[in-house]
Amino acid sequence: MQGKKVSESKIEMRELVLPNDTNLLGNLLGGTLLHWIDVAGAMAASKHSQSIVATAAIDSVDFNMPVRAGEMVVLKAKLTWVGRTSMEVLVEVCSDNFLTGETHLANRAYLTFVALDENGKPQPVPPLIVETEEEQKEYQEAMKRREERLKRRKSNNSSSQCK
Repeated sequence: MQGKKVSESKIEMRELVLPNDTNLLGNLLGGTLLHWIDVAGAMAASKHSQSIVATAAIDSVDFNMPVRAGEMVVLKAKLTWVGRTSMEVLVEVCSDNFLTGETHLANRAYLTFVALDENGKPQPVPPLIVETEEEQKEYQEAMKRREERLKRRKSNNSSSQCK
């Protein structure tokens, strides 16, 4: 399977924060933002794998600053790591106040997606070609996050049961 560059699967998505998307303080609801992050991440993973994907994990979401009603949200998604059937995607979220011209990094999130075949079973994905020092650093850090995620999964599966 031929590899793909990080740049080949980048996604940029924009959303306008309307009053229905906000809490009583006029700030974007966290759940709405998580939905948009999941959609942007899934589009990047689908573009890389050329398949339907399922969200397997959300490792971290950093809420750095609120996004206000009337601002645009710019979500930029790119792959940081690829395994046999899974992919890690970084989604960076910026607020864009088009009236003042101010932009701020509002959020960052790492998500893992699994590529699925027509029967809903995991399927292999193309390798990721990292070209820059930044991409190489992200790839190395993603491998560490993957190891931690696998440890948590193993610990959670062996220690908890639904009754």
